[in-house]
Parts: sequence; C-alpha cells; structure tokens
Amino acid sequence: MVRLTLVLWSVTATTLAGIFILIVLTVPSLAANDAQLILPAVILGCLVAILPSYLIAKKIMNLTNGQ
Repeated sequence: MVRLTLVLWSVTATTLAGIFILIVLTVPSLAANDAQLILPAVILGCLVAILPSYLIAKKIMNLTNGQ
C-alpha cells in the first residue's frame, strides 16, 4: 500500500502545488509578493497531498481486496 500511496502522492502533490501557485499568482494581494510565496505554496501543496493520497490508496485497496 505504501508504493500505491507514493504514486498517488506524486500526482496529487503536483496538482495541489499547481493550484496553490495559481492562487498566489491570481489573487492581487498575494501577487505583489509572488516571488516569496511560490515556494511556500509548493511546500503546502506537497504536505496537504499526503492525507488524500493515503485515503485514495486505502479506498483502492479495499475495492480490490488488497490484490
């Protein structure tokens, strides 16, 4: 299950990091400091993606009976 979680994390982390970067770039109050906020947005996206990746992997394993 760990390998499946890591594969799913690579997809969800990339997606969430991209979403958070877009938020930083499109919100005018955040765009003023975009050079300083992009790295924290990426880190936050990677950290937030851990739980959904685990839950999706757990659901997949339950649906396939762990095969």
